[in-house]
Amino acid sequence: MKYARNLQELKIEKITKQVNSKLDNLFTKKKLKSLYDPCAYILKDGGKRLRPLLVLFSAEAVNYNLNDAFNSALAVELLHNFTLAHDDIMDNADRRRGVPTVHIKYDTNTAILAGDNLISYSYHLLLKDCSDKNCKAILNAFTTGIIEVCEGQSLDKEFESRKDVSIEEYLKMIYKKTAAMIEMSCKVGGQLNNASPIYIKALSNFGMHLGLAFQLQDDLLDIIGSEKEFGKNIGGDIKEGKRTFLMLRAYQLANKQEKALLNKVFDRKIDSKEEIEKVRNLFEKLGVIDEAKNKINYYTVKAQKYLNKLPNKKGVETLFWLSEYLINRKK
Repeated sequence: MKYARNLQELKIEKITKQVNSKLDNLFTKKKLKSLYDPCAYILKDGGKRLRPLLVLFSAEAVNYNLNDAFNSALAVELLHNFTLAHDDIMDNADRRRGVPTVHIKYDTNTAILAGDNLISYSYHLLLKDCSDKNCKAILNAFTTGIIEVCEGQSLDKEFESRKDVSIEEYLKMIYKKTAAMIEMSCKVGGQLNNASPIYIKALSNFGMHLGLAFQLQDDLLDIIGSEKEFGKNIGGDIKEGKRTFLMLRAYQLANKQEKALLNKVFDRKIDSKEEIEKVRNLFEKLGVIDEAKNKINYYTVKAQKYLNKLPNKKGVETLFWLSEYLINRKK
């Protein structure tokens, strides 16, 4: 089945502009600048806006008017940015999306408070779209998403002190940290229209597998991407000793000498661009970059199969195009 990619791009560009416009105006009338200026800074130039787009197009895919789903779309984007602000503090990250992180721009206490405010405001927005029929289900899905992402972040930090993390454990961690919120975005989009359980399940499965592919792609771009396009320092995961698929699979395949280099990554003793390049070359030699690409493709194709169960062709085509875009993205 061929899709009119140019038309889908225009559609996504239009909706993304609407999302950005609404986010830009969200806190403009707030007078407490010490709180709301940092909140606005976190949301500014926010990248792909994947999660709100998934809410909107998932709603469309089950015959709901996507124009009635914007509050929920904004809610998941605020929630996502709350997690980013706090993750950046925990990871000692100094840049995101090519600009200083909020705790660098302001200070750590301000960043924590701004993140807390975003999660609170996300519920304020979400409740505007809820009805008596769907409110409990939507709030449950949304809150479960928060719990999952916190558990995922906790696992990620726990793994930093372990060298025996399995790939299965890694996949569980990225499900919780990344895929669960993408799954929730799709699920909430369907719940807005009180869609049938079959449609909700299809959207959830689509989001879950798309989320796994998305995080694997993010890990891959950290080592093979362009710093200018990616918006973050290349090799950041290596410098931070992150247990990614690339690292864990490479460690399984490495010989004793190669493990010595990877142990330096685990111990956070890799810092220079020359050392990062050595790790990258080892990944290529062991074939784990190609393995990661194959896994990304596997989860993307699996996600797309669930779209066949949904009733609205326009929404399905847009979700399909979006999944194709994500697998080929450079940032």
